[in-house]
Amino acid sequence: MWLYHNYYIFITVLNLLLAAVVIFLERRNVGNTWAWLMVLLFLPVVGFFLYLLLGQNMSKAKLYKISKRTTEVIKQIVDGQRKAYLHNEIVFKDQAMVPYRDLIYMNLTSGSALYTQDNEIDIYIDGKDKFDALLVSIAEAKSFIHLMYYIVRDDGIGRKLMDALTVKAKEGVQIRFLYDQIGSFGLPESYYKPLVDAGGEVAAFFPSKIPYLNIRVNYRNHRKLAVIDGKVGYIGGFNVGDEYLGLDKRFGNWRDTHLQIRGSAVLQMQAQFFLDWNLASNKAIPEDPSYFPVGFAHGKVGIQIVSSGPNNTDEQIKNAYIKMIHAAKESVCIQTPYFIPDESVLNALRLAALSGVKVKLMIPGNPDHKMVYWASFSYLGDLLEAGGHILLYDNGFLHAKSIVVDGKIASIGTANVDIRSFKLNFEANAIVYDSEAAAKLQRIFDEDLTHCRELTLAQYNARSRTQKLKESLTRLLSPIL
Repeated sequence: MWLYHNYYIFITVLNLLLAAVVIFLERRNVGNTWAWLMVLLFLPVVGFFLYLLLGQNMSKAKLYKISKRTTEVIKQIVDGQRKAYLHNEIVFKDQAMVPYRDLIYMNLTSGSALYTQDNEIDIYIDGKDKFDALLVSIAEAKSFIHLMYYIVRDDGIGRKLMDALTVKAKEGVQIRFLYDQIGSFGLPESYYKPLVDAGGEVAAFFPSKIPYLNIRVNYRNHRKLAVIDGKVGYIGGFNVGDEYLGLDKRFGNWRDTHLQIRGSAVLQMQAQFFLDWNLASNKAIPEDPSYFPVGFAHGKVGIQIVSSGPNNTDEQIKNAYIKMIHAAKESVCIQTPYFIPDESVLNALRLAALSGVKVKLMIPGNPDHKMVYWASFSYLGDLLEAGGHILLYDNGFLHAKSIVVDGKIASIGTANVDIRSFKLNFEANAIVYDSEAAAKLQRIFDEDLTHCRELTLAQYNARSRTQKLKESLTRLLSPIL
């Protein structure tokens, strides 16, 4: 009894100290603070270890080491474009983009997202088409191939990709392959050993230094980027695995969205790869102008590559979403597998709907994570009551991360509309400023509507008490899901 009593006192004091850290030292937002206090209160022992694994605050961490010379070059380029905007010296190839100059300027100043207008894009909504195109680009590579994926599987498409990379490495092409260790948990060394033997390089992002224990498990690199010769880039929602080809028996058809970009926007994707690779690998990529070719692009599509991560207090992608929503005059069409918005995003959507903008949110009808799905449903009522439309996609699994505004601008990338993507994951999105491309994405959204059932406010209010209880409990934990 004495031992139990002292153990209880020790755990209580430890929880109080940890609660003080959460409240007074780390200065988290209120929702996040309450979520962690609930975990500590209801799971006294387990909560302590969960906090050690998941509760680190990286918002002030200086993860990326950039040379002074590179920093000065970036600052000079950004300042030059910023001054050009301030003096109205930017000539838009698509005049319909003029109203979005403030969005472009915000992304430029807050996230150093350069605006380029010499790009061409192809849109992929089917995994086979996307990987067929990527394999062709790999086969045509002359100098280097840089790939970064959150999930990599040792399966059919995974081995096909690795075989293609190994062939190019044997030809003398530089190959760098970066994967997230948690997202690709269980990926065996034998999977990429042939590539390493052929001269390629492989690195894992935030690997576990102690087997089965990763103190950075909550902060993952969710980006999916591929850069070939600095001229062709891929960005979007597809990871590397057979399920992304629609071969998973549970989900069947896999609906995702990915872009192939040819133009100067690829150079910013390349810069992001450099940062992530140099953070993850012991062998940094040397500063060489050949990695950043110029004068090759002849397109007309405007693009900004916007990146964000937990090491930065500015939530650039979330801010871009909010700005896009506020810019809407007619419609906001969103596709996301997970919908756990913070108050600022939810309010932006509600205000748009209340202002007469057609707000359409498409989420999976068949979820892959029950708790996240319950939390997502807890937010739908707010949007429905404001006049928004909720569409449940039933033709397999919806994994696309896209926003289309007024059929004029769009965002395609790796970030979901959830707090994890906004604050905890390393993400990257391509914001596309082009009437033709956005109109095509709008048509794709409209075609997807034929595979959806609409959730009405009456149906939502008729949910069972059990369902409402699940949603309420998971909503309390939504800041850390």
